Amino acid sequence: MTAQVQQVQTKTGRLTAYKQDAADQININRRARPFDDFIRALLLLAGIVSILTTIGIVIVLGNETLLFIQQLTPEGEPAVTIGEFLATTEWQPVGYKFGIWPLLEATLMTSFVAILVALPLGLGAAIYLSEYATRQVRDTLKPILEILAGIPTVVYGYFAVTFMTPLLQAIGGDAVQFYNTLSAGLVMGIMILPTIASMSEDALSAVPRLLREASYGMGATKFETISKVILPAALSGILAALIVGISRAVGETMIVALAAGAGPNFTLPPNFLVGAETITGHIARISGGDLSYNSIDYNSLFSLGLALFVFTLLLNMLSRYISNRFREAYQ
Repeated sequence: MTAQVQQVQTKTGRLTAYKQDAADQININRRARPFDDFIRALLLLAGIVSILTTIGIVIVLGNETLLFIQQLTPEGEPAVTIGEFLATTEWQPVGYKFGIWPLLEATLMTSFVAILVALPLGLGAAIYLSEYATRQVRDTLKPILEILAGIPTVVYGYFAVTFMTPLLQAIGGDAVQFYNTLSAGLVMGIMILPTIASMSEDALSAVPRLLREASYGMGATKFETISKVILPAALSGILAALIVGISRAVGETMIVALAAGAGPNFTLPPNFLVGAETITGHIARISGGDLSYNSIDYNSLFSLGLALFVFTLLLNMLSRYISNRFREAYQ
């Protein structure tokens, strides 16, 4: 009987100690932590400022675009309509012709060339760093690759003018104009290569090692493992890297301002060997001139900025959808 009483007392003591530990843990969680509260408030403030800044940008662009649409010609007629802005193929502010397609076409052309350069090279570099390189080689090469991301874009622009364009002219002859979208696109591809390579390498490295070992255990070669196991598993991250690269290419300014051309030029089919002005290049060129406030030329820049904002927003939304759609979950 005494042994049973002692056993009950022992269990009661353990339960009491457990309750005390739980109470202490609750007290610890409830303990005032001023520094943590300050950091939490600071982060919340940063998020609020970011959201308000974005809203402010949209309001400013929208307001100025509305003024642009409401502009009238000297004859009292509307200078531009939304339909003309989105559907016509001539951009001549002097003649009240504001079709966005010449600028948009040049933007898409340079971005297309950039992705053709950056995607295979960036993905190849990511596969090598993730699957073939030793840790020492990876720790050496990855920072060197990412140095390209820190080079000012104006340097890339002069590189396109002084090296890439003469090289293309030596290959293509007189068909290649001094200002051309091909030269700008090639150098833009070099610029966004570190972004695609780094993000793709992170996605490949995040694939669990167990998948690799299971593939090797079934007799697959390294190439088969990479192509049939690792790349499909990292597809969402690779596609997200691709779209981020496209977004950066679309928003690039200095390279296209220096190398692509200084005048709208709509070509169908697209001609990569002649000069053509992109949206960002046009904004950079026109905004540097003597434009009077609230003039139609001045307000047209905000309409282009709003169009570029919407385009990049759609790309970011597409990137988020693709990441969620093709994301692999591992237990």
